[in-house]
Amino acid sequence: MNKPTKYIFVTGGVISGLGKGITAASIANLLKSRGLKVNLQKCDPYLNMDAGLLNPREHGECFVTFDGAETDLDLGHYERFIDQELNNKSSLMAGKVLYNLIQDERAGKFDGDDVQIIPHLTNAIQQYIADASKGFDVHIVEIGGTVGDYESLSFFEAIREFGIKYGLENCLYIHVVYLPFINTSKEIKTKPAQNSLRDLRGLGIQPNILVCRSENGFNNYRIIQKISLFAGVPNERIAILPNAKSIYEIPLLLEKFGIAEQVVKLLKLKATKPNLKKWQKMVDLANKKFDQKINVAIIAKYLDNADTYISVFEALKSAALWNNVNIEITWVDASEIESGKYDLNDLKKFDGMLVPGGFGTSALEGKIKAAQYALKNNMPYLGLCLGLQMGVIAAARNKGLTKATSFEIDPGSKEQIIITMKDQKGKEQTGGTMRLGNYFCKILPGTITKRLYDKDLIVERHRHRGECNPKYTKFFEQWGIRISGLNPESKLVEIIEGIDHKFFIGTQFHPEFKSRPTLPHPLFVGFIQSMKS
Repeated sequence: MNKPTKYIFVTGGVISGLGKGITAASIANLLKSRGLKVNLQKCDPYLNMDAGLLNPREHGECFVTFDGAETDLDLGHYERFIDQELNNKSSLMAGKVLYNLIQDERAGKFDGDDVQIIPHLTNAIQQYIADASKGFDVHIVEIGGTVGDYESLSFFEAIREFGIKYGLENCLYIHVVYLPFINTSKEIKTKPAQNSLRDLRGLGIQPNILVCRSENGFNNYRIIQKISLFAGVPNERIAILPNAKSIYEIPLLLEKFGIAEQVVKLLKLKATKPNLKKWQKMVDLANKKFDQKINVAIIAKYLDNADTYISVFEALKSAALWNNVNIEITWVDASEIESGKYDLNDLKKFDGMLVPGGFGTSALEGKIKAAQYALKNNMPYLGLCLGLQMGVIAAARNKGLTKATSFEIDPGSKEQIIITMKDQKGKEQTGGTMRLGNYFCKILPGTITKRLYDKDLIVERHRHRGECNPKYTKFFEQWGIRISGLNPESKLVEIIEGIDHKFFIGTQFHPEFKSRPTLPHPLFVGFIQSMKS
């Protein structure tokens, strides 16, 4: 008889942005290190079908799974913490549930019943959770938002009912709360956490474990006792986490508190002793001061939110630490390069530049100018998706094709070096329609790319509508670049690189999505190595 899957539900209170996703990912990390088969899922209350059309300035990057799901950035944390590819079932938004529920109603699947939040919507949410959990020992579900949000009520009710339906012995509830520190009186206040716990219990959920976030490192027994009394949670199931130097320290901090052992005990899991040696080594390297520091410029267009390029940042950091260098990352506003407010000569202070992905017409000319500078000055350059496209245009302009452009900058131009893919025309404002997820790429011999990957065929994740215009690829070598990777079926350009250049590589895909803190992506490794002295 198959053992039932065990479920862990992670909720948050007091304020958003506490790190529920990092907490969920950290617990998954610790359980996987104990030999358990673990999966993660994010449930968001937004009335969107997916994260594809969410504004990155507000919500951060859109993370893409191997099977083409456009998801919340927390899935990127999940994958990095457990070194495991997730799929479209790991991301669930309220809009998707409601859309499918209404379709079922229109198809007559409810036999004339009136369709209600309870039980129909809550049952649908539970079914999505159960489906995503199949084949795993432990399935961890993060509920987006905070307790008390009206828009999240159906999800909280769904997970309350889930415990009754699947057995409370198979379900565990972890609540993440905030403990503000009042500097004037030098004390931690527990009242906001108490209120959050009261709200959670008012919804019928009694947490088994508490993770308390505090900007101060106070961890005295009195605070834990006080929280335990009001929460009804034993002292040994409460962790107080201060701000860490690196998010990758969180699993190790939770391990010190014995939280994973409490999870194993409460859910009666058969687990081995944890093996965290490589993770500990990575954390030690991340906190180490090396003899060399490199400075990288991110030529960006979304500067409102630090999470807009989170996977890029993490990929750079992991590649740097495993190459024994410290890295300083600076955002350079591409719109200021475009307008002339930013002097291109100021790029001299950087060891290299990275141009990440993006959509829309704003700041594209600034990115092209930055790529032109990198080509002319033999500066290491890594272009991701849009970064490849702007790099190709830059190469063309540098060699005299001054009107070279893209379909986004000038839709009416006859010199579009970058064009809309055939199957993408007319879909520019629609969601879930781009070239998404895994596609093969054949690496061409004798290239820097081949040396870095040391493979002939790779698989990488995509999210784009544009492609290199096949009419112009025959001119690439005249422009000082060459194709180093092609899709074997469609012959679409996947990778370009500079000829006689220290490091100038552009990819149509997003290698940052496959980079791991303990196993950096080869392209990021090559980029970092090109800047080392």
